[in-house]
Amino acid sequence: MTEKTNGVLIHQMELGPMQNFLYFLGDDSSKEAALVDAGWEAPAIRLEAERLGLNITKILLTHGHPDHIDALEQILEYFPVPVYLSQEEAPYYRPNIKELKNLRDQDTITIGAISVTCLHTPGHTPGGICFYTPGHLLAGDTLFIDSCGRVDLPGGDQDTLLKSIRSKIFPLPDETIIYPGHNYHSLPYDTLAHQKKTNPFLR
Repeated sequence: MTEKTNGVLIHQMELGPMQNFLYFLGDDSSKEAALVDAGWEAPAIRLEAERLGLNITKILLTHGHPDHIDALEQILEYFPVPVYLSQEEAPYYRPNIKELKNLRDQDTITIGAISVTCLHTPGHTPGGICFYTPGHLLAGDTLFIDSCGRVDLPGGDQDTLLKSIRSKIFPLPDETIIYPGHNYHSLPYDTLAHQKKTNPFLR
């Protein structure tokens, strides 16, 4: 799936045994893009970037769970670029790589001509981050379609996750499209307005 809206390109790929969604988020004019999460199948990611003609200049991590960073070291062999992760992520979820750079809540990242805001949404992990550019939210495992991320792994906390969803995601414009970190629903993405009606964690 590829979406192009107001110069923003979002390409969604399902890879790996856990139905992970990985994304290319970029500037449709310049073809500069970031890879969002690096869970599985590095060669497939490289080939898709080449097929789309994208210049990968950054890797953005929604959090540090293994299924979101499993292919990271191999990806860095193809794309030797900075890797961004929340400074709040638990030490045991932080990849041991020299390219790692810290993000804080409300930091902005530039990809070509587009600006991406980092929303710290702890609860699934201490350093969960959603990446927002107007009209689009790459939600990682904070929010799924009609569900939300699990909280039973180390560093997870249900009350913290619910607070993150209600304080950081609920106030976004209703037309915002939610792109989840896993393909756990018949819909690969949905509008926030519709999720407010059907997702019990937004109601």
